[in-house]
Amino acid sequence: MTMASAPTPFETSMDIDRNAPVIVAEELQVLAPPARVWELLTDIDRWPDWNPDISTAVLDGAVAVGSTFRWTTAGLAIVSTIGEVVPGKRLGWSGDTGGISGIHVWTLEPGDPTGQTTLVRTVESWNGEAVRQAPETMRGLLKTAITAWLGHLRSKAHLTYNIPE
Repeated sequence: MTMASAPTPFETSMDIDRNAPVIVAEELQVLAPPARVWELLTDIDRWPDWNPDISTAVLDGAVAVGSTFRWTTAGLAIVSTIGEVVPGKRLGWSGDTGGISGIHVWTLEPGDPTGQTTLVRTVESWNGEAVRQAPETMRGLLKTAITAWLGHLRSKAHLTYNIPE
């Protein structure tokens, strides 16, 4: 195997399931540099420290394509596989639980020319029998969860820089 064809822990091709019955996309501005937001997102073991909706989170290995992490949210135990890592910019994973197959992608961009703020975009798709049976209910649940996660992320990032909410 040549160096040019060696596997890399970083890939840029992950996307949500565009045909899924439930897709939720949200974004918000965070008053912290992208590097700080990236640090919070990729320190998976510490998610429960700042996101009260996540009760456990354990990364198996490094934040790299193919690594898995086990986490619990809303009483659901999930094993997710990281499918995309673009350091400082994009993180994506997929996982299945309770009849739901989810794909979640986060994108970080500088929110201003100084690079001191971050535009955080996140999109997640849900598919599976449970989702197809009650798509509107599931969409509401996912929207609530995504909105809360973004809020917790912003609050933690702002605490680092002593920015009032």
